[in-house]
Amino acid sequence: MYKTFKMELAGRTLTVDIDRVGKQASGCAFMHYGDTTVLSTATASEKPREGIDFFPLSVEYEEKLYAVGKIPGGFNKREGKASENAVLTSRVIDRPMRPLFPKDYRNDVTLNNMVMSVDPECRPELVAMLGAAIATCISDIPFDGPCAMTQVGMIDGELVINPSQEQWKIGDLNLTVASTREKVIMIEAGANEIPEDIMIGAIYKAHEINQTIIDFIDKIVEETGKPKHGYTSCAVPEELFAAIRDIVPPEEMEKAVFTDEKQVREENIRVITAKLEEAFAENEEWLGLLGEAIYQYEKKTVRKMILKDHKRPDGREITQIRPLAAEVDIIPRVHGSAMFTRGQTQICNVCTLAPLSDQQRIDGLDENEVSKRYMHHYNFPSYSVGETKVSRGPGRREIGHGALAERALIPVLPSEEEFPYAIRTVSETFESNGSTSMASTCASCMSLMAAGVPIKKMVAGISCGLVTGDVDDDYVLLTDIQGLEDFFGDMDFKVTGTTQGITAIQMDIKIHGLTRAIVEGAIARCREARLFIMDTCMKPAIAEPRPEVGPYAPKIISVQIDPEKIGDVVGQRGKTINEIIARTGVKIDITDDGKVSVCGTEAAMMDKAVEYIKTIVTDYQEGQIFQGIVVSIKEFGAFVEFAPGKEGMVHISKIARERINRVEDVLTLGDKVTVVCLGKDKMGRMSFSMKDVAQK
Repeated sequence: MYKTFKMELAGRTLTVDIDRVGKQASGCAFMHYGDTTVLSTATASEKPREGIDFFPLSVEYEEKLYAVGKIPGGFNKREGKASENAVLTSRVIDRPMRPLFPKDYRNDVTLNNMVMSVDPECRPELVAMLGAAIATCISDIPFDGPCAMTQVGMIDGELVINPSQEQWKIGDLNLTVASTREKVIMIEAGANEIPEDIMIGAIYKAHEINQTIIDFIDKIVEETGKPKHGYTSCAVPEELFAAIRDIVPPEEMEKAVFTDEKQVREENIRVITAKLEEAFAENEEWLGLLGEAIYQYEKKTVRKMILKDHKRPDGREITQIRPLAAEVDIIPRVHGSAMFTRGQTQICNVCTLAPLSDQQRIDGLDENEVSKRYMHHYNFPSYSVGETKVSRGPGRREIGHGALAERALIPVLPSEEEFPYAIRTVSETFESNGSTSMASTCASCMSLMAAGVPIKKMVAGISCGLVTGDVDDDYVLLTDIQGLEDFFGDMDFKVTGTTQGITAIQMDIKIHGLTRAIVEGAIARCREARLFIMDTCMKPAIAEPRPEVGPYAPKIISVQIDPEKIGDVVGQRGKTINEIIARTGVKIDITDDGKVSVCGTEAAMMDKAVEYIKTIVTDYQEGQIFQGIVVSIKEFGAFVEFAPGKEGMVHISKIARERINRVEDVLTLGDKVTVVCLGKDKMGRMSFSMKDVAQK
């Protein structure tokens, strides 16, 4: 018999079935929240993976489209690679859970979350997060849990716990917080310029809710949890550390790592490594552990100097930002470009504008979100860190960094009515030594302004790091962490925002949680730094959006027509609209409510297309004058096309003031003529006159 556990969570019932399905997994939780159903499993290999120096954790979030009654698009008709939302959800689950596994654990672990049913009132991402934690806690996999997650939205200034899909979409706050019993372990947020004090209040409201969930998980583990299995430790023996210190004393390691040039530091470590490899040439066991041992020695050296002496590897003060530089228009002919440099981190961002029809289509589990107007893509080539590696497309890290920078700028973008464009910005990493996602935020903000996108306010971002001691109040916060401080430190706390408030947060840690003092200190430090970056670096490069888009960007003219006349503009099987496009070279989009967008680069052709459209939808009245082309000649008169797909007839008696015997005596095919509308004839056709134009 399986066991069922229930709790009331934010006004809805959370139900967890244990041993109902997936019994061969190490841990399995069949999750139900409202009508949202997620199957979460945790499995681990029996033995550690050989030849690796990291914990091989894999987190999967599978979106099954049958969960919302859809059949996948495309020819294959089955789910393909993970969507961007699935990748981002997997990362949000991975980041708080990874630090809770033993640091010396090398067994493969897979956490799989399969979304089987979606209730729009209960977001499946949240259910999967809780399911992954519960499945791991009840399994035999070593894990220092439990942990729990809560999402917080904001509607009309009021916090909403675990908001619905619609509330999540329209609210001013999208906040996800993970906690252990005592501390916050992960923060992910998108916000509409939320002030720092309100954000902190929301974080700790979520932390409070997490404690009730942890109590619930404790009961599940008490009744169904398995004993944790033993494992082979991959920790470096202390005697190896002692031997290394004899050969490379601490002061020599300090000298090697404390430099502001990443390449110099790496060369110093290569020299030390070669010396130790020579010393341990006869000891194959130690040689196999040497790489990890040197890494740990380097890490301890950096942490000790920062924590005890407040000395950073590049010699900066604790609150000091690396040298900054910014410029715009570095790439010719593109719609907008900017480059932002902070120390050895350098991002070039390029902005492209297009009609709204070019926005990204989304085939996911949120039925209300079928397209995305603003896209930020981030690329991280191997040369940016001095390495050589074949590019295989964006990985989870690239997708995550792009999404963070995208989330940072969304609150300041103009509405579609104000700026009817689809917008894509691409961040190319030229050089990387820490926090390229925050450099991408700064570069993309300037790129948008250079492209003439009327963003409401400037946005900047910065990352704050942390080194902790043995007790909670023994720590040092580091403004603008470089790569080494990220690798060896305990936290990467990224915050973006305007002068008014926060637009995005992403917080990753490697320890078992942060105290409130650390969270508040990091948020305050990031605000101070981002204002400094805007004032001293970004504003001198470009202070405000350009008044109009550049010469190579498409221009858009919007026209409102009667929705009932959309069919007249489109024509039978698209004949009319395609003819307008062929004649003018523009691109035309029409919405269901009659909003027509004409997009092109030549103003004359755009105006001509607009004139065609207005002519087509006009309720023709006697006395209106049109320019047209003779497209057909009959014995009784000529047909004149006055707009694509729209023709009227000039009777032979209305061609000239004098009597003519043959239409061909005056007109030939292709003649451009001016006509005046006489109304409709007995057959319902538009009737024109050439001879009466002068009188009008």
